[in-house]
Amino acid sequence: MDSEYRWYIDPVDGTTNFAHRYPVFCVSMGLEHRPEGLAPDQDGQIVAGVIYDPTRDELFVAEKGKGAYLNGRQIHVSRTATLSESLLATGFPSRKRHQNPNIHFYQEITLRSHGVRRAGSAALDLSYVACGRFDGYWEFNLNPWDSSAGSLLVTEAGGAITYFDGSPFKLESKQILASNGLIHPELIAIFADLFAGRNITPVVTPADFAAQSSVDPAK
Repeated sequence: MDSEYRWYIDPVDGTTNFAHRYPVFCVSMGLEHRPEGLAPDQDGQIVAGVIYDPTRDELFVAEKGKGAYLNGRQIHVSRTATLSESLLATGFPSRKRHQNPNIHFYQEITLRSHGVRRAGSAALDLSYVACGRFDGYWEFNLNPWDSSAGSLLVTEAGGAITYFDGSPFKLESKQILASNGLIHPELIAIFADLFAGRNITPVVTPADFAAQSSVDPAK
C-alpha cells in the first residue's frame, strides 16, 4: 500500500432497508491511519469518521481527539447507569440467519433491559449510541466498513467499544460491543454467562403462557 491512509467506505449501509424503501440507511466513511512499518495484520488508528443519514438529513462527524458532532453540535453518550433502564440495538445478517447465534443473545438482553431495537444499519446504530439515543449496541459478523466510522463516533462521544469479553476492539473483529461505558461491565458479564450457558432464561411454552396469563390457548 503506497499511502499511510486507508478509507473504509460503505455507500449504502442498510442495503435491505434501502431496497425495500424503509427509511433507515446511510453512507459511512472511516479513515484509518497506518504508519509506515505497521504489520499487515495490525490495525492502524481510525482518525476520522463520517456517517450521513439522507432521510433525516443528519450528518455525524468525528475526528480523533476532537470529539463527535451531529449537524455541527457536539454529542455525548447517554448517562443511563443500569442495563435495566437501557435501550439497546443489535442486528442480524440478511442471509444465513440460522447460522448466527444472535437470536439467543437478543432474547436474553431484551429480558434484562428496557428494550432492544433492530433497525438494520450498524453505522446508524453506532451513531445513535454516540448521541445518546441508544445506551448500547452489539452485533456479530460485521466488516470494517460497517464499524470504522461508528466506532470512532462512540469513543469520541465518551463511550466504550470492545469485544464481547471486554478486550480491545479491532477493525477486523467479527464482534462488536458498544455502550455509554456505564453499562459496559453489566453487558460483558451477561455475555460471559451466555457463552458459558449460565443464567439463561427458559423459553416460555404455550402452557406456561396460558398459566401466567389465564388465557386458554384452545379458545
